[in-house]
Amino acid sequence: MSRNREVAALFDEYADLLDAKGVEYKPRSYRRAADNIRGHPRPIEELVADGKEAIERIDGVGDAIADKVVEYFDEGRIEELEDLREEIPVDMAALTSVEGVGPRTAGDLYEALGIATLDELERAAEEGRIREVSGFGEKTERNILDNIPFARRAQERQLLGQARPLADDVLQHLRALDAVERAEVAGSIRRWRETIGDVDVLVASDAGEAVIDAFGDWPVAETVIEAGPSKASVRANGIRVDLRVVVPDEFGSALQYFTGGREHNIHLRNVAIARGLKINEYGIFDVSDVDDPDAGQRVGVRIGGETEEEIYDALDMPTMPPELREDAGEIEAAMEGSLPDLVAEGELRGDLHTHTDWSDGGYSVEEMVDAAAERGYEYHCVSDHATGPGIVAGVGLSEEDLEEQLAAVEAVAADAPIEVFHGVETNVDADGDLSLDDDLLAELDVVIASPHSALDQDREAATERLLRAIEHPSVDVVGHPTGRLLNQRPGLDPDVERLAAAAAANGTALELNANPHRLDLRAEAVRIAVEAGATIAIDTDAHAPAELDNARYGVHTARRGWAETADVLNARDVDGVRAFLH
Repeated sequence: MSRNREVAALFDEYADLLDAKGVEYKPRSYRRAADNIRGHPRPIEELVADGKEAIERIDGVGDAIADKVVEYFDEGRIEELEDLREEIPVDMAALTSVEGVGPRTAGDLYEALGIATLDELERAAEEGRIREVSGFGEKTERNILDNIPFARRAQERQLLGQARPLADDVLQHLRALDAVERAEVAGSIRRWRETIGDVDVLVASDAGEAVIDAFGDWPVAETVIEAGPSKASVRANGIRVDLRVVVPDEFGSALQYFTGGREHNIHLRNVAIARGLKINEYGIFDVSDVDDPDAGQRVGVRIGGETEEEIYDALDMPTMPPELREDAGEIEAAMEGSLPDLVAEGELRGDLHTHTDWSDGGYSVEEMVDAAAERGYEYHCVSDHATGPGIVAGVGLSEEDLEEQLAAVEAVAADAPIEVFHGVETNVDADGDLSLDDDLLAELDVVIASPHSALDQDREAATERLLRAIEHPSVDVVGHPTGRLLNQRPGLDPDVERLAAAAAANGTALELNANPHRLDLRAEAVRIAVEAGATIAIDTDAHAPAELDNARYGVHTARRGWAETADVLNARDVDGVRAFLH
């Protein structure tokens, strides 16, 4: 597991602390460096081994930042960052998880009131002390207080995009052990929920203690929380990872038991009881001739449990994809033989929403197109930000910029091994107006209309705003329709049923933005959309080549929303996409 994310997080923190001090310009440079380190295809530790010049070849990483990278690997710390932490000793992640509180605000509140934690922020707001700080007021104080409960919930959950790479790494570590016959994640991370509490891992082995010992030696593990003969927990990258070792004959039943949502498991157990069967983590048992089925966990005749398939087969059901196991109709569909044929990883043929260094991306058009071709895509769309509300000044493209970019995209497309579309991400303002002229929009291959500001509108206003975008003749895709950022802000709450009906009627796709900070549309909204006949576009919103790999989060979220391949715009070939666009 590369340490790119670890190093990038340090420079994000560095930027936040500089922001908190009111330093101009520098924070943006450090954030750009952090983004490019995070998205760099080579592990940062390999670049450090190659020498400082190799680090400086990362876009946005100059001499000073490269020195800090080397210092971190040599000393295990960055002295200037430690000095900033001492100067502004605030829980920046917690404070900035409150909508409306950025690093600069956190710095101002620390300087004026000594606020360093979420509890202190809440207490100050309740006591009316924030409104007394220069630049603040009663409305700001009320908004902070209203948003603290959401921030507290966010602090308890980890983003899928943070936890899944960690899960993949621990699986790789465990599967390499001779004592391990099978290893898989379970729980909410196997169901690909957008946020998770911790990482649950299940191993099949007859040598439990050896596996537990090796788990404690996992290089990413920072602390062993507890360890027993068959269970252990560690903390890695700030996330709790729980391991359970079972005998191979019970692996399937344990995996089924620890994967399903609570309601799914209860429903399935009730189906089993009605048939004289009993399901638990040890297997599925025929208890039809047992006087007291609850007399013990292994009471009755065991008829399966080595694999999940044996559990579902005994109930005359197909094995349900983990993403569906939420008791949302999947058990009834399985019994009726009407489970959806879900879209799968590897079926996407291109990405219709990506950014380059023309706006706020870190790589050129050619580099992004090459990265798409390397992933086996058939097409790729360049869709940089247009100017408009919610877009940082100087990042969005003007109409003149877009006309100039068209020539650059055409030049890359002429030599590219895949089809290249030229598009734009235009902004949908609070009234539903777009930020570009209609004539220019009509010239582009793909028009994505996304909300970036006024994300606190009421449901009716939000719905009408997005309906206007859906019905606009040049709009092909409505991007990240709610504008939410997981664990940061809830975003808009439109009437999805109305949006889905309008999207189906107007031939406009609704985006499932695969950025793990967004996953917008959420799975429940995807299901409403596909049931209404609307088309879904699974896009990464990538700002760097590595972010194209986030497509898997979008695919699995779409699966949670019961989406089939035919429902997904960019699972179609080039001709299919062109037919939809025109």
